[in-house]
Amino acid sequence: MPADLNPIDKAKFVAAKRAVDYVEDGMKLGLGTGSTAAWMVRCLAERVRNEGLRVRGVPTSRRTAELAASLGIAVHTLDEVKWLDLTIDGADEFDRDLNLIKGGGAALLQEKIVATASDRMIVIADAAKEVARLGAFPLPVEVIPFGWQTTKALVEETLVSMDVLGRDTALRMNGERPLMTDEANYILDLHLERIGNPRQLALVLNQIPGVVENGLFIDICDIVVIGEADGRVSVRDINAGTTDEDRVEFAPTDNIFADLD
Repeated sequence: MPADLNPIDKAKFVAAKRAVDYVEDGMKLGLGTGSTAAWMVRCLAERVRNEGLRVRGVPTSRRTAELAASLGIAVHTLDEVKWLDLTIDGADEFDRDLNLIKGGGAALLQEKIVATASDRMIVIADAAKEVARLGAFPLPVEVIPFGWQTTKALVEETLVSMDVLGRDTALRMNGERPLMTDEANYILDLHLERIGNPRQLALVLNQIPGVVENGLFIDICDIVVIGEADGRVSVRDINAGTTDEDRVEFAPTDNIFADLD
């Protein structure tokens, strides 16, 4: 492992390495997007390379597709495989009920479609992502470009009656232009500070014309794998009601870090 790998990346790595232990030969897998999911793709590629593991991966973004293909993972579309055995992805926040906020990587729409088309979803995260209540991380809402300012105004009006602390909304930018998702939509980031009723908010937001999807993942995640910088891993299974402790050794191959400077 590179000596300069920071503690957060170490935590992400051990969580990712533990999560890919759930992958079995012949599985159809949803491959998440983001920095933590990128570790998972690298660890999965190691198993494919070293064990001859046969999997079909369905990426949730173009950048994940490019990474997976470059590492030798077979990449397919969701339409090709129809249904998935397992999705492994990261999260921006999760609570004790394993409800999530996702979308920091602007891939929430494809991530939610893929996750809900899976028998199970595993989230990998460092310990800092766990919160008592969702909302400290800005909630992403994907909207179509047409009339986006009207949609933004409708979202702000809707938030007045919601159990949230903040109501500031902002169009996510990429330099001087609005950031565009893989589906050519925009992202509104809602700075809510605390979400009192995530389930209600998720339902209400999706009723607003112009809103494509929101970053609240409710009752979708089954297991969360939480990594620590010292190699400790906590595995929480919401369905079994269990929490298991484990440890992952820091013994990655050079291939995992080949593209890191």
